[in-house]
Amino acid sequence: MIPNLWEIKNANLHVHPHPGQSRILKAKNRFVFMIAGTQSGKTAFGPVWLINEIEERGEGDYLAVTSTFPLLKLKMLPSFLDYARLTCPSGEWKATDKVFQIGLKTRVIFGSATHPESLESATAKAAWVDECGQDDFKLGSWEAVQRRLSIHQGRVLGTTTPYNLGWMKQQVYDRWRNGDSNYKVIQFPSVLNPAFPQAEYDRAKATLPSWKFSMYYNGLFDRPAGLIYGDYSDNYQDRGGNLVKPFDIPAEWPRWVGIDPGADNTATIWVALDPGRNVYYLYRETCEGGKTTKQHVEKALEYAARENVQAWFLGQKSEKQYRLDWQENGIWAQEPWIADVEGGIDRVIELFRTKRLFIFDGLAGLRDELGSYSRKLDDRDQPTPEIKDKEKYHRLDGLRYLVVGIMQPPAPKEEVVTWRVPVKIGEDW
Repeated sequence: MIPNLWEIKNANLHVHPHPGQSRILKAKNRFVFMIAGTQSGKTAFGPVWLINEIEERGEGDYLAVTSTFPLLKLKMLPSFLDYARLTCPSGEWKATDKVFQIGLKTRVIFGSATHPESLESATAKAAWVDECGQDDFKLGSWEAVQRRLSIHQGRVLGTTTPYNLGWMKQQVYDRWRNGDSNYKVIQFPSVLNPAFPQAEYDRAKATLPSWKFSMYYNGLFDRPAGLIYGDYSDNYQDRGGNLVKPFDIPAEWPRWVGIDPGADNTATIWVALDPGRNVYYLYRETCEGGKTTKQHVEKALEYAARENVQAWFLGQKSEKQYRLDWQENGIWAQEPWIADVEGGIDRVIELFRTKRLFIFDGLAGLRDELGSYSRKLDDRDQPTPEIKDKEKYHRLDGLRYLVVGIMQPPAPKEEVVTWRVPVKIGEDW
């Protein structure tokens, strides 16, 4: 008989974790991530961990965050309420506020990564983040969760299947692999859950692409089909990658800036050229909203005041008004000479592939976008020409404008015309 995760027996609550779930309870690191196969018992176990944290840390606010509100209603909330109503019978679910109230002074605040503003008012003691590996769970939301926990240095449980090579791979998994004791990653396949049929696991292995089976059923990171910047390697330069530790850039090195404008998100990407090696270093990124063009320009000029900026490249050819606005406020921004998106992507790939473009490792937003920027897949898991959620990748658009700008085609040579003039020896002109 397959045991339930929890049961009431002799008026007592008994929890029966499988081996992967047991390892989560034993982990005492601040950031613990259960990165495992589908239907392996991740979301079901989140409430157990969170209620344990409430019992240990006492009164206060706690967070339960998933990638989207539909997923909250479908998976996270029902799982939490099923368990919380057994362990906290006096607790009350307040649907309007999306809060589970326990007594007078303890709340579990539910939020969505697609609406990080729903998290900004809390000062929390612990957080459970579910499906945090999905594309909709952006780096900014992960950073927002950490800010809410900073006063109490609260712990986090992340429960997810891996879906891309973005921030979770870079900021959590890689840090754990490199020995950061703040992080613990526990991975296991779907079949570690006694309720998952071995025959279904075997069927998936026999029929799915290897990358998809590895990620979705074994909980392991792999390079998904359709990843556009697959030639970018998020490893350090001495390991053959495109990543470097920050260093002081010589003042005389020429620099350029790519700008992706927008009312809600304006991104700037800054690059410097080592003229001796003909190698570029991406060293600064910004991505902000809620500011006027004048404010964006003032900040950019403040950065550029002590730097050898050669040119600024802004937007698509159609975004002429944005260029005029930036010019009016003090920055003469050029339009890209290539309007085609694919042409720009090809030039970025060329620089990554030939190891002429490197990234300072502190540019977490740009690295996250590089790890998740992909094409939509068809029903056979083959990439299509269409870029998935293209409008969300502001930093990569800025990078594309920048690279197109610095790889301008050579100016045409002036035609030299030689005139032959007849000269008569001995005669005056």
